[in-house]
Amino acid sequence: MDKNIVKRNELLAQTVIKGLESRNMSGYYAASREEALQLALSLIPKGSSVTMGGAMSAHEIGLVEAVKGPDYCFIDREAYTDRRAAMLAAYDADVFLSSTNAMTEDGILVNIDGNANRVSAIAQGPKKVVIIAGMNKVCKDLDAAMKRARNVAAPINAQRFGLNTPCSKTGACMDCKSPDTICCQFLITRYSRHAGRIHVILVNGNLGF
Repeated sequence: MDKNIVKRNELLAQTVIKGLESRNMSGYYAASREEALQLALSLIPKGSSVTMGGAMSAHEIGLVEAVKGPDYCFIDREAYTDRRAAMLAAYDADVFLSSTNAMTEDGILVNIDGNANRVSAIAQGPKKVVIIAGMNKVCKDLDAAMKRARNVAAPINAQRFGLNTPCSKTGACMDCKSPDTICCQFLITRYSRHAGRIHVILVNGNLGF
């Protein structure tokens, strides 16, 4: 990666981290995926029950594979025949892994969900939330973050899941009411009442959608 891009990411990350801290959330910067993995694992005590939403970024740094190991109790919703039971089990987990669809330079998180299991777990339930986010998720302000979530993240995820939505065909949000829409619930996290609960690891480079 170009050294000027790396420097820009480092500087911007410090701005975002200050914003997160002002909102009672913890922020960290990782120069590489390997460093991000070690940071994330340092936040997850061995023996913890761990679950997740659909976080591609956590997969990309190797975190999901790591917490599926013998040191942790991983709640794998894919292994449940009753998907609702898996989602309910997530609310009592020690750690919830996620990414974010977008975030602002001053530390506001923006997430869109179809079934609401991910956004609801970010909002409350699990004792700790660890969010992995590439610097590609950082937007200037809330308006830009909402636009990114709706016009970048949502269409790509609709395509990834093979959903029959207008955005999966056009690549842009059509503000639809399709039965397959994944833009059912919007969560804007502008402050955490619980210090030490939400941790955001910013990773140099692009991760997820």
